Amino acid sequence: MSLAKNLEEWIPRTKTGKLVKDGRISSINQIFENNLPIKEVEIIDLLLPNLKSEIIAVNLVQKQTDAGEISRFKVMVAIGSSDGYIGIGIGKSKQIHFAIEKATIDAKLNIVPVRRGCGSWECLCESLHSIPFKVVGKVGSVEIMLLPAPKGTGLVTGEVAKTLLNLVGIEDIYSYTRGETRTTMNFALATFEALKKTYNLKLPKDWVR
Repeated sequence: MSLAKNLEEWIPRTKTGKLVKDGRISSINQIFENNLPIKEVEIIDLLLPNLKSEIIAVNLVQKQTDAGEISRFKVMVAIGSSDGYIGIGIGKSKQIHFAIEKATIDAKLNIVPVRRGCGSWECLCESLHSIPFKVVGKVGSVEIMLLPAPKGTGLVTGEVAKTLLNLVGIEDIYSYTRGETRTTMNFALATFEALKKTYNLKLPKDWVR
């Protein structure tokens, strides 16, 4: 079934879904400004139809049961709009394509806004090429600090973080990491946590409405 047909036949089960389906919410920004929960993937399919996705990690996990050892794929997928929205999800299944599908759905339900800007004292161009201030994310032993960088710097960070930053539409960044950064999933989740903090912290201009 095509995405368009699926959305036509979608019967919302939540208040947010009904508002989106009825057209009373026409922008993803309205959802976050009003702190509305996203519990139906069709909400994202309607409001952010052109998301890009990347597989971050694929692991084979095993579980011991009375019937023997069961192996499943554990997949992490990141999605992004290239203009300030990103999500990360994890899915497990015996078949890898089902695991990817589950992870993609989970990523859409976990999508968050990221504040972009130019917080570098070396630049101050006010364009949306970096982040407005320093943020730190920590998951497990992995900690990453993201710092604003002037235009033209590029993404000075590890490959996993680069993937997420490209998906969200950030072009220039400095970073500092510590811990077991070879643990790909934790590294990605720590970067995701840092990016989420760009939106959670309010700036003086946000106080005036």
